[in-house]
Amino acid sequence: MKNNEQHGRTFEASLEALEQIVRELERGDLALERSLELFEQGIRLSRECQERLNQAERRIELLLRDNQGRPVVNIFEEGKKLSEEMETPEG
Repeated sequence: MKNNEQHGRTFEASLEALEQIVRELERGDLALERSLELFEQGIRLSRECQERLNQAERRIELLLRDNQGRPVVNIFEEGKKLSEEMETPEG
């Protein structure tokens, strides 16, 4: 695959390609050379996806700055947040 093709691929497409590689490798019926090729492609895709996630995280951090330019960081507690949303006010 050419370098410009990798950069034109969306995160979702890269993730789908990685999942397909994993499925093929898990079958276990490939020749050693083909398995190595797929493994190398999978490593490249994994690194590409991780870099895209890192870039998205940096963009989000830039968007979540206070009026003095400091990052606003809150701990995300999914379970707690969901339970709080489901509670009804008593009165």
